[in-house]
Amino acid sequence: MNSDQDVPVDNTTPVTRRIGVVTFPGSLDDRDAARAVRLAGGEAVALWHGDIELSGVDAVVLPGGFSYGDYLRAGAIARFSPMVDAIVNAARDGLPVLGICNGFQVLCEVGLLPGALTRNAGLHFVCRDQPLRIENTTTVWTSEYSAGEKVVIPVKHGEGRYVAGPTTLAELEGAGRIIARYLGGNPNGSVGDIAGICNAEGTVVGLMPHPEHAVEPLTGPGSDGLAMFASVVSGALADSPVTRP
Repeated sequence: MNSDQDVPVDNTTPVTRRIGVVTFPGSLDDRDAARAVRLAGGEAVALWHGDIELSGVDAVVLPGGFSYGDYLRAGAIARFSPMVDAIVNAARDGLPVLGICNGFQVLCEVGLLPGALTRNAGLHFVCRDQPLRIENTTTVWTSEYSAGEKVVIPVKHGEGRYVAGPTTLAELEGAGRIIARYLGGNPNGSVGDIAGICNAEGTVVGLMPHPEHAVEPLTGPGSDGLAMFASVVSGALADSPVTRP
């Protein structure tokens, strides 16, 4: 018997995860988010707010900025865009979604996450490097962190104060759905120092700080934010079949 026949051959081609990044009129951080995806080893796919196709992506990032100029209130108009409708439907079927800052506001507007983001307690725009503590490492977007890990990720927002009713807060606390809390001073007055939350399945995450601005020491306070993108590119998604709606 030929000994070569006894050696299994792995012809599997590694799959590059395609991460969609949505651009709305007024988006500021879509290019930064796309760069973060690439640095994490993924393929960034541009998604336009007026389109209805998700282009076969494995996950989606709703970036920060001022979608539609934050008219009415932050995220209130963006929630009605055709792309957001497509994302909501796919998210309910399990598509991972990360909302950063304005994206977090949009996720709350469409009901994928509970609560709301309101004007900062001091009524001033806040921009600074913010210490955080990672609370939940079981989500698709946080699996590369360690529980209790302290990181520094920038914040820049005027409407980042997270609020929710007592029943919702009790559910978030009891189910471990708070993914990060502010340390070293709460920048906006968020209840419970909440910086980010997730849905019950851990596939949809909303975060006020900007991990895409902390992916390399040259352009940020460090690279603490890169693990959020690496989590979805090489972590939880890599263990499951590719699903591209």
